[in-house]
Amino acid sequence: MNDPLLQVRDLGVDFGARAALDAVSFDVARGETVGLVGESGAGKSTLARAVLRLIPASRGAVLWGGEDLLTCDARALRRHRRDLQIVFQDPLASLNPRMTVGEALAEPLKIFEPELAAGQRRARVDRMLERVGLTVPMSARYPHEFSGGQCQRIGIARAMMQEPKLLVCDEPVSSLDVSIQGQIVNLLADLQREFGTAMLFISHNLAVVRHLSHRVMVIYCGRIVETASCDELFAAPAHPYTRALLAAVPDPTRIFEAPGPDGAPAPARPRAAGEAPPGGEIPSGCAFRDRCAYAQEACAAAVPRLESLGGIHAVACHRRRELVYS
Repeated sequence: MNDPLLQVRDLGVDFGARAALDAVSFDVARGETVGLVGESGAGKSTLARAVLRLIPASRGAVLWGGEDLLTCDARALRRHRRDLQIVFQDPLASLNPRMTVGEALAEPLKIFEPELAAGQRRARVDRMLERVGLTVPMSARYPHEFSGGQCQRIGIARAMMQEPKLLVCDEPVSSLDVSIQGQIVNLLADLQREFGTAMLFISHNLAVVRHLSHRVMVIYCGRIVETASCDELFAAPAHPYTRALLAAVPDPTRIFEAPGPDGAPAPARPRAAGEAPPGGEIPSGCAFRDRCAYAQEACAAAVPRLESLGGIHAVACHRRRELVYS
């Protein structure tokens, strides 16, 4: 992390009176995969789009090569686009239904490398199609002629045509069958190793995030509540929300809980009560306090800051020191 590729500082996004993101800060290093997890509505996709300036940010900075993407002019932003690409959640909706696959993949080459001859573009498109597991004749077909998994391969191929330095994956496997999810995840991992591309991988699927990520951030109600290396986060989660997320994952190896001393079932790890607050009704202090089994009066008084537990492990919880070893 000595040479971060992307630096996000105090990023905030407001939708009307509601803060969809608040004071989000993180770095992404070259070749690193940073996972971002949280419930639906936590702000994951908003963060992805704000970083790429697909939606306007209300405050903060997104530094890329020392330049703030949020304040640079249109010409500079266009220049950076070839290094910043995104794979969307809905593969079919992200493709132009009026363009063949070959035309869709050739479009970024026409924009960023206009000096290429038609034959050179075609060769590049053919190589990328084969690289993502499709065939050259498929370039003449339209998106509606493909399955969801094939459309996502096309979306990945289009994003990788310029060999970007950062690929933002916004829940790229959530709409696919489980068997296809594994294929897409392995494809992304292979492409990252081949091209050295950094990834911001957004998902609510903890198993996928664990498989791909070097480091994981947990977001709740627009705020980062915990960040740690992948191994440490899954082995020793410190924030009650992270613990609740992990406790909600079905474990087929756990048939029953061991009984306690008095014969009663042992207490399970506390799960989150209720649901995330609807828009505009985030409680004061810690946004998670109304669902937290460990909440105290202090949790309502102030928003907890993201503070280090050692190394890169940081958590935003007033009771972090008490809970880290519990």
